[in-house]
Amino acid sequence: MARMEKTVEELVSDIQRGTIKKPEMQREYVWRATRVRDLLDSLYRGYPSGTILLWQSGEEVPTADFAVKTESSTLGSSLLLLDGQQRLTSLSSVIRGEPIIVREKKKLRSVDILFNLEHPDELLTVTEIDDALNSDFSDEDDEEDDDEEESLLEKFNQFTFIVSNNQLASSPNWVNVTQVFQSSSDAEFLKRAGITSLEDPLYIKYTERLRKLRDIKKYVYRLDVLEPTLSYEEVTEIFIRVNSLGVKLRSADLALAQITAKWNDSLREFQTYQDKCAEEQGFLFDVGFFIRALVIMETSQCKFKRVGALELNELQNGWIKAKKALDFALNFLKSNARITSPVLLTSPFIVLAIAYWGSVREYKIDKHESSEMRRWVLIANTKSRFSGSAETLLDQDLAMLRDGGNTRDLLDRLEVQFGRLKVTETELVGRRSSSGYFRAMYLAFLEDGAKDWTTDLAISLRHSGSEHKLQFHHIFPKALLRREFPGMRRAQINDISNLAFIGGKTNRQIRDKAPADYLVEMLTKREFDSELQKQCIPTEKSLLEQDSFEEFLKERRRLVTMRINELLES
Repeated sequence: MARMEKTVEELVSDIQRGTIKKPEMQREYVWRATRVRDLLDSLYRGYPSGTILLWQSGEEVPTADFAVKTESSTLGSSLLLLDGQQRLTSLSSVIRGEPIIVREKKKLRSVDILFNLEHPDELLTVTEIDDALNSDFSDEDDEEDDDEEESLLEKFNQFTFIVSNNQLASSPNWVNVTQVFQSSSDAEFLKRAGITSLEDPLYIKYTERLRKLRDIKKYVYRLDVLEPTLSYEEVTEIFIRVNSLGVKLRSADLALAQITAKWNDSLREFQTYQDKCAEEQGFLFDVGFFIRALVIMETSQCKFKRVGALELNELQNGWIKAKKALDFALNFLKSNARITSPVLLTSPFIVLAIAYWGSVREYKIDKHESSEMRRWVLIANTKSRFSGSAETLLDQDLAMLRDGGNTRDLLDRLEVQFGRLKVTETELVGRRSSSGYFRAMYLAFLEDGAKDWTTDLAISLRHSGSEHKLQFHHIFPKALLRREFPGMRRAQINDISNLAFIGGKTNRQIRDKAPADYLVEMLTKREFDSELQKQCIPTEKSLLEQDSFEEFLKERRRLVTMRINELLES
């Protein structure tokens, strides 16, 4: 094994020119922006950042695209990147100003990191500040309180690097890292920070920090290069062992490496079907989901530990069966359960259970079985069957179906797990928008023909445009409750019994008005009872007054519980 050294700048250039390639065994780019922030902080301080593992292949090896734009290289042989993909892709994006291609979300994502010219000299222990919930449901009721914003700004100013946000990006002491890398002059950054003279005591401090930031490109990585005499199978085993130490890959990523060692271009097979599911069915899952489906179809269990024992013909046969089963499962979800988007699922394992059930029944399903499976899907989704010990629970379901069990047995397992199949009012107390109960609410209201209160558009996850895109709205707005009840807990404010589904424009019109006021303004007398009933909102106006929030929650919770149970029983 040869050893050499290269700077970050040289490695980024090699990736851009295509002289370093990504072998098919490598997983997709998965880092969140906060990981990029922390990498930059480590390099800025000169901390150790691991080594880079490459392979000088002596054979033709299938490769995959990096998550950043690269050129096609035909000159000489390429080095294949085995360990360091997340780091080098992140640095390529930030230094070159190239967006990340997020395959799983079908979009480009800019990695915008800001650098604090006024950062503290001492190291701050990094504490995560959660990103906003990323889903098809969004919430734009009102802005955070001024006090909360002040508190966040104080926390941010203790960082050296931060993931960009609009407020900090406009602050004079925060500069865009990519812009600094792409500029050799400090003038624009100093001017923006209010430095107008060489005599200013901050001039030396800021220029020194900008120089140190640019020196990240000179950071030296040690490279370990495997010799070309090694076979693809041997290199795959090295890849798995290396990535089983330290920061582990997911088991699905290691399974992919084992599969590609036996089946060339298998990653493209998975990605082609992944694209088909996204474009034709509207369901986008990661590659690991499809590998698990293959394993289930060939081994009747869901754990990846059996992958290594499967021969090439078994892998290919399992994949043929998996595609057929998944086509059936997704069609069943959309047509029979009206679940038309992955955002409505509490776990993709529900899809895998349907797929296996269809397969063992050879897709010959009678009306009674179909009805019971629909009920199982809705209850399992509402009560989050696969929220803990997911693999164990799925394996139990698969074994039962493999051994001749039926949909009634699946429902019995749910009853053992949760004690009852019906939903109780107590179960809804304190539930948030991330829960299965919230998804069941949406499905029930959709079935009842709920509409936006000003546009008369039926609620849908497929609306486009900021005015019509579906949002969940606090019936008693957050700003109103904070003003009138400053000690109220967030869990109570954000309880799903206080949420309804409307479009963005309608949501923004409401602001901090009490529901007794804005609903009367938006709905005619004829519409008032009808539209509120479609979303289980009490029509008694006294419950919609700002002082009746707790009584409103209890009554709405009762109505929602009844409606969800009707959905689950239908």
